[in-house]
Amino acid sequence: MLPVASALSNESIRPTRVEVDLGQLGRNLQAIRQHVGAAKVMAVVKANAYGHGLVPVALEMVNAGADSLGVALLEEAVILREAGITAPILVFGGIAETQIPIFIRNDLTLTAPSIDKLNLIDNAAAAMGVTARVHLKIDTGMERLGIHYYSADKLLEASLKARHVQVEGIYSHFANADSADLTHAREQLSRFHEVLSFYEKRSLPLPQRHIANSGAILQLPESHLDLVRPGIMLYGVYPSRKCACTVSIQPALTWKSHVAYFKVVQPGHPVSYGSTWQSDHPVRVVTVPVGYGDGYFRALSNKGEVLIRGQRHPIAGRVCMDQIMVNLDWGTAYYRDEVVLLGKQGGAEISADDLADWAGTISYEVLTNINSRVPRVYV
Repeated sequence: MLPVASALSNESIRPTRVEVDLGQLGRNLQAIRQHVGAAKVMAVVKANAYGHGLVPVALEMVNAGADSLGVALLEEAVILREAGITAPILVFGGIAETQIPIFIRNDLTLTAPSIDKLNLIDNAAAAMGVTARVHLKIDTGMERLGIHYYSADKLLEASLKARHVQVEGIYSHFANADSADLTHAREQLSRFHEVLSFYEKRSLPLPQRHIANSGAILQLPESHLDLVRPGIMLYGVYPSRKCACTVSIQPALTWKSHVAYFKVVQPGHPVSYGSTWQSDHPVRVVTVPVGYGDGYFRALSNKGEVLIRGQRHPIAGRVCMDQIMVNLDWGTAYYRDEVVLLGKQGGAEISADDLADWAGTISYEVLTNINSRVPRVYV
């Protein structure tokens, strides 16, 4: 076991915890690498490594052979540098002018989504007497960040004139690569190739090209290009139920707690806030110390299920901030029995997709919503 970020020992740590199998993360990375062939792999560890823990996961990814790391925010990248990680790190998100020197001092790669931002980076690097590394961001159909594909030549021309900027890469992002219908994704890829023709027409060397996220890694091999950016699939979860499962991956995260209290609830006695659930016969109900204060969605009230002794049991009543009640009916459980909220127990499993379906959201939000109050334990 690796050290837990807490003054408490493993024995005294809160029973509601997330356990992360670092070895499984490494195996997922290797499966992706084998699938994409010659393309390099950028391990995306933004949003606290999709809830798995930023620094431990990033260290594992580098040790397992990731070529680079991808994050959303400058703050995430600085934390990784302070942890001693020297691998290349690309920050996807937009930047403020005052942040640029921090990027450069920490040897981070910036995203340049516009001519204005590119010029700000160039000027800051000139003032510091260094060369900044950037990836140009092209919007091919996401309408989020990046210069439109039909105006991209202007940004590429400006990048040739920048004297203190090294354009290492150029990239875009798919909006629908995890869908059954890949029409729009293929249109985006075509637009990206149109932009890249700028270099071919001028006989210029191509920067590192990348557009493939998890969905595209699985479904659009023609989009793998020079580098791929696995996100959620790195953690053993497919990006959607509609996506082809062409790479064998397994979840690395288990969210668990234990039975904290047991009682028999009589018929006609409602359970939890709002009195939204009651039984018409005596039932055994256990209390589990986890709630929406931990990121366990309140939307799971009267919908979600947990695993106890390898059996699924439903949540009774509303999810509280710190606790849930579970209806065993006449099943058996004892104080301190393990309760699995997400993961496997015996032959049963509750997946991130299950939780997402019950809560009316997506698996990405399920994982990233597990907050810092829940300790992470690494195996």
